[in-house]
Amino acid sequence: MSEIEEVVQPEKAPVDPNAKVPSYSWYALGVLVLVYVLNFIDRQILSILANDIKADLGVADDYLGFLYGTAFAVFYALFGIPLGKLADSWKRVRLMAVGLTLWSAMTALSGFAKNAGTLTAARIGVGVGEATASPSAYSLISDWFPARLRATALAIYSSGLYIGGGISIWIGALVVENWNAAYPDGGPLGLAGWQAAFLSVGIPGLLLALWVMTLREPVRGAIDGMPTPENPHPFKGFVEELLQVIPPFTLLGAARRGMGALAINVVAAIGFGALAMGLSRLTAGATSSLVPGVADQWLFLGVGYYAVFSWAVALRSRDLPTFRLTWGSPAFMTVVLGYGTVAFMSYAASYWGAPYAERNLGAAKTELGWLLGMPAALAGFLGVILGGRMADFLLERFPNGRVMVILFGLVVSIPPVVVAYTTDSLPVFYIASFLAQMISASALGAAAASSQALVLPRMRGMATAIFFLSTTLIGLGIGPFLAGYVSAVSEGGLSTGMLTTLSVAPIGLVMLLLALKLVPAAGSSVVERAREAGEAV
Repeated sequence: MSEIEEVVQPEKAPVDPNAKVPSYSWYALGVLVLVYVLNFIDRQILSILANDIKADLGVADDYLGFLYGTAFAVFYALFGIPLGKLADSWKRVRLMAVGLTLWSAMTALSGFAKNAGTLTAARIGVGVGEATASPSAYSLISDWFPARLRATALAIYSSGLYIGGGISIWIGALVVENWNAAYPDGGPLGLAGWQAAFLSVGIPGLLLALWVMTLREPVRGAIDGMPTPENPHPFKGFVEELLQVIPPFTLLGAARRGMGALAINVVAAIGFGALAMGLSRLTAGATSSLVPGVADQWLFLGVGYYAVFSWAVALRSRDLPTFRLTWGSPAFMTVVLGYGTVAFMSYAASYWGAPYAERNLGAAKTELGWLLGMPAALAGFLGVILGGRMADFLLERFPNGRVMVILFGLVVSIPPVVVAYTTDSLPVFYIASFLAQMISASALGAAAASSQALVLPRMRGMATAIFFLSTTLIGLGIGPFLAGYVSAVSEGGLSTGMLTTLSVAPIGLVMLLLALKLVPAAGSSVVERAREAGEAV
């Protein structure tokens, strides 16, 4: 039995796989969708406000790119690990409400920022708070919905990503334009339009947190016939994970496991540090003064990857069953990394679509909210819902049916991306962007459900945290930056930059072809493999 798991698991109880889903489950899912919509409004609104922030605070584009991508991604990803563990041991409804309160307060605080330092600190706080959402939500949904509908339910929840990201452009533009028109010299408290926009989306989240607190906590694992008692010490594992993943405490954590573990950790720190320095010099030299902030990009990513390495190594010694079913599972890792390449391309397109249309195709800012942002919300919603339903449909016929949908989202999204970023026609760009968004979105529900199906109920929050490591440290942390970096150093501009992001597709293709073969056997042997690793199931 693992050191982390301190409660005795009862015998597996019989369940009816075709039992009707209670209406309360659908109601609760609706509330979680609202939370996720606000999650991505708060995250993505920075894009439409970028030019106003740049003018008012006197910052450069490299800072804005760093603020949107890497700074947020690293803190979101790293804190997602201990918070994922807390979601596996504490009350998930309460955790989500606390996180929602934090990121909403930090979003509102962004509206009072008078300098780059304050804005950076506030956006880091948004990242930490938002790290509570999906580990809690994925685990709750897996206890509210049976396996046959889990991909659909997770897809519905994930639609909030696209709805929030899409309407953030519209909301931001609406607030900024109306505020600046009403108060051309600054409004109450001297706030500019972009500051009012942060407040307008931050404050409602504080009220939504009260609503979330009214949700009923389901019995963990009961819907799968494996009811799991509450952990008597829910914060013990959280603190342990926190110490293992946040530098420099990672050195202390390694030392507690022995001098050999400490030596490996120090070598890893030196290696990641040297790689970050090398990449900083290489990219800074290539861009000269164009992108002076790329050093921060690689420094933050270096810290992030080192922290993840330290945590994964520590997890192996502290909770071998969880390690074996996640990091140690080729099936799990090929699914997670395969979807990470989808996120790599889709995050880049989501961030650079509006600047590209304005810069290269002459689109007006006012029309982007209606013709790019709102259609993107619809495309993402349709894609993730249809993809989730198709994943459940194919799973009933093929044990690797969900992976087929992930593969579809990767491969079939490439042609519309190529069309969007090579056409001279604005209408063609809008149509191609819509199709690319819808197709790539179809993979999310399938990938999320696949990762959840490969672990035990007590590990679902942790599995979600690892899943989002890929989407953030690979997708959000590198994808948008690569497109911008290539744009800065090439004559092709953003067109070349966006097309460069497609270079990860072959890697994703290999990963998902392997997953097609590995997932069926891994999914049918979860309990057996956990027992072999020492789990009492």
